[in-house]
Parts: sequence; C-alpha cells; structure tokens
Amino acid sequence: MLKIGSLQLRTNLLLSPIAGYCDLAFRLVVRSCGGVGLACTDLLCPEGVLRENKRSMELAATCGEDSPLAMQLYGADAERLCDAARWARDHGAAVIDINMGCPVDKITKKDGGSALLCDPENTVRLAEKIVKAVPEVPVTAKMRLGWDDRRIVAPRLARRLEEIGIAAVTVHGRTTEMRFAGNVRLVGIAEVVQAVRQIPVIGNGDIRTPEDARQMMAVTGCQGVMIGRAALSAPWIFRDVHSFLTMGVVGEAPGVEEKCQLMRDHFYNLVHWRNERVAVCEFRKRISWYARHLHPCRRLRDAMRVINTPADFDRALDEFLQERLNARSRGGAEGLPEAVEEAGVMV
Repeated sequence: MLKIGSLQLRTNLLLSPIAGYCDLAFRLVVRSCGGVGLACTDLLCPEGVLRENKRSMELAATCGEDSPLAMQLYGADAERLCDAARWARDHGAAVIDINMGCPVDKITKKDGGSALLCDPENTVRLAEKIVKAVPEVPVTAKMRLGWDDRRIVAPRLARRLEEIGIAAVTVHGRTTEMRFAGNVRLVGIAEVVQAVRQIPVIGNGDIRTPEDARQMMAVTGCQGVMIGRAALSAPWIFRDVHSFLTMGVVGEAPGVEEKCQLMRDHFYNLVHWRNERVAVCEFRKRISWYARHLHPCRRLRDAMRVINTPADFDRALDEFLQERLNARSRGGAEGLPEAVEEAGVMV
C-alpha cells in the first residue's frame, strides 16, 4: 500500500488529472471498477475556485463516493495558491497537488505547469508556502523531468521539495519539450527515486497494460503508478493492474454488458452532476474512447455521434447491446476484429 503523508491509500494506483476528462462523473465510473487508491481533479485555477465561478466549480465538484480525492492547483502566484489550497482543504480535498508538469502553452505562458521547472529554487519557495498554508493536508507535486534535455531538474527539485515538506512527487518521464511524443524515460524516473530520502515517488507515462505498470515499478523503484489516458477507454484498468501486481494474474475481461453499463453510468452521472445537454455533447466525443474496447461498433459510434437526448443515448446503446447479444446466441464472436467491421460486415 501507499502512504502519502498521514493518508493511507488502499492501493498504490492513482488516476491522473487528465485535462478535459477527469471530472466527477468519470471518476465515479473508474472508482466503481475498483483498484483506485487516489483520484485527482482536473487542473484547477486558483482564481476560479476562489471566485467559485461555474466552470471551476464543475471541475472541483466531488461527493462522498469520490474519496480520497486530490485537488490539483496550477499557477505561480503563491498567495492565491495558498488561498486556493485552503479552499480545497475545506471542500473535500484529502491531498493538495501542485501542477509542475502541464506542457500546454496557455498554462506555461502564465508561468504555471511545467514552467515552474525553469526556476527550481523559486518553485521550492512557492511550494513551501503552500505546505505551511495547509498543514492538515498532505501537499504533493506532479512534475516532468525538466523543460528540455538541457534542463533536467526533477531529481534535484524532488529532493528540495521533500526537504520543505512535500509528501510525495509524481514524475511523468518526459520533458516539456517532448510533450507526449517518444517513449517515457524510466531511467529519468529512477533518478528521482534515488534522489529522495523517504517520500514516495509515483511514476507516470505510457501505462497501458498491467505489464507496463509492473515494468515501471521494477525498473524505476517507484512506489506507485499514475494512469491517465488508458483509463479513458478502459476504466477497469486499475482493477486489472491491482490484481496483476498483488496476485500475478489479471481477471476475466469485462463483457459487453459490463462495458455498456459503465457507459450508461457515465452518461447518467453527467446528467446528474451537470445536465442532459452536457451529457449528450460529452458522449458524442467520448464514444471514440469507449469504442476502442467494443469492436465491432461502427453502428454504435455513428448513432452516438448524432444523439440529442438521453432517450437517443439509451436507444443507441440498447440496440447495440441487443445486436451483440443476438450475435452471441447465434454463436458469433463477441469481439470480431475491427477489420471485419471496416469491411462492412456489421454485427
């Protein structure tokens, strides 16, 4: 198990703060599958949460079933970050995470995200103020290896952050310049593990399978892994990884009924926590992710992209599920290759 400050997690697997995707509706779906030790909100703007504007409140929304939760803050204004950390503490955060890894221009141009890697000492001073502002809650940091290959700062920065009270660091094994290209650098994560004294280091990047998670932990020595984009199409990945790491086996893959139920849960979570219009618009886009594990499903993708109401959603999903069950009863394979579908054979 993984311990962050005084917080004992049930597993050493964390859901990444995936910008634009990791809202309450989705986190609840992932948690329902099992295996998640800690989930994180999307990036939160300090000014937005302090003013409690609509968008920030949607991103920060949580509930009793969404626990334990980390709220991730970004920016470079220490005073506002401290105020936002106190707000997060008072609104359900079990962990406050400082974003030091986002490579997106709109974040870095405001000196937030991975721009904090360009001035490590100033970043340490900023983090120290946040740690002191919320002594009741563990403060963590999520970083990249550095801005580019000439400025690899993660090992030294992690060591300094530990010294001022940061409870854990998550390291995405790429530089800002790399964005999401190339392979994650396990050696870089290992150097951070070797640099700190006691705090846990969590590895992040390119975890697509249980085997990927085991390899990252074996090669780097990290105490946990953070999974992001793989969960968008397979929210049960945490269940599989946890089983593989603890028992050496992966359970039976979810069937089409379970996959469809997860989609339905996600859709109606969006209806409940946001509204019907948001749910409809989100699923027109999110179907592309879920479809990766539902082949063949061209008809479902086409139908979902033109839904306008919850009734349309239910109809599209019910018809798809019935077709698959009918195919199974006739002895058809549940997961025909996508090549068959693309050739025009619809199941």
